[in-house]
Amino acid sequence: MNKLIVKNIRVISPDENRDEVADIYVKNGRICEAFAEDETTTVINGEKLTAFPGFVDLHVHLRDPGQEQKEDIISGTNAAAAGGVTTLLCMPNTSPTIDNAGVISYINEKAKNCKCRVYIAASITKGLQGKEATDLFALRKAGAIGLSDDGRPVLDEEIMREAMIKAPQLGMTVVAHCEDLQAAGNGKINEGRVSQLLGIEGIPSAAEDNGTKRELAIAENNNVPVHICHVSTRTSVAMIRQAKKRGVKVTAETAPHYFTLTEDCLEKRDADYRMNPPLRTEADRIAVIEGLADGTIDCIATDHAPHTEEDKADFIKAPNGSIGMETSLAAALTELHYKQRFSLLDIARLMSTAPAKILKLNAGTLKIGANADIAIVDINEEWTVDRDKLHGKSKNTPFKNMKMRGKVKMTILGGEIVYNEMGE
Repeated sequence: MNKLIVKNIRVISPDENRDEVADIYVKNGRICEAFAEDETTTVINGEKLTAFPGFVDLHVHLRDPGQEQKEDIISGTNAAAAGGVTTLLCMPNTSPTIDNAGVISYINEKAKNCKCRVYIAASITKGLQGKEATDLFALRKAGAIGLSDDGRPVLDEEIMREAMIKAPQLGMTVVAHCEDLQAAGNGKINEGRVSQLLGIEGIPSAAEDNGTKRELAIAENNNVPVHICHVSTRTSVAMIRQAKKRGVKVTAETAPHYFTLTEDCLEKRDADYRMNPPLRTEADRIAVIEGLADGTIDCIATDHAPHTEEDKADFIKAPNGSIGMETSLAAALTELHYKQRFSLLDIARLMSTAPAKILKLNAGTLKIGANADIAIVDINEEWTVDRDKLHGKSKNTPFKNMKMRGKVKMTILGGEIVYNEMGE
């Protein structure tokens, strides 16, 4: 029987609208009522610290199976724990693709004793080719809770429609990568000032906006839900806002790099700043923040996408993607809490409570009876991101050398300490 008490800590629990200094009691992996401590109780001093519900990242690429040189399930969940992430949804663009029960079984088995709860998004089409539908019932039976061809859009609109109709019946969430591949062409970065400056083919905002428009239309015409991935343009924000006003069952995420950074970073010709969708303009960045503020964008996810040093060495040839689980909370606190005056309850809702609700998971809360998944944070600590001290295999962070405010000091998963930087 494991017993743990976190004393005198600021408790942030959005579903209870709770922001107060209190003690947190944990027994048998769950948050419980107060009990008398004894010699078997682990006691943590929470003074000057803040407890958030463990963060729920519903967009993570673990690269396992098949690309373990970039990341694997163990290293990826170690990085998650260091970022206070206690629950994640892994994307299906592995090798082989997560399009059958065998791969799902492999991931579930390897993730059993990891430092984070791993849930699985299976692919909507076989091999992510966008042409032949997978067996959604079999995927759900095997344990997948999400559906996505992330990394690519589902090319066949009818297959996407069928998936969006069947998903709610199976208790699954469709996670949509919105992109018009024809509009995107061979673009590498955002089409605009910097692409012209560097003489590089750009990806127009229309590539994302056209994809967003299609998925919203399918959701609206069939009265079914859809979750929109990595929103980065002001037009997509506006379309989602209007769709919500019309009653469309849409939720959406953005990533920390879209509300923190802009295309200006690409002037360095450093491929760590290349991701898809690409970093956009300052106007897009502000629109994303406004979308987070007014509820148009429901949550923050990282789109954690590890690549090796060799992968990222050539600015033009490098694959898209950046890592993000260890910096997501700090980016949100630095930009949204300290600069934009989002409350800590807002941050916890965006990073814990809302994504848990979207995935229909029992997570994202610190109420009595909940799993004791807790991120303990020093919201005031100032630190500089040192890529060499990150816990995953790959180091391709766009936040390298940035000064941030707010650091995860301890992560508790099911009542067990899985990350500890408190020096006690």
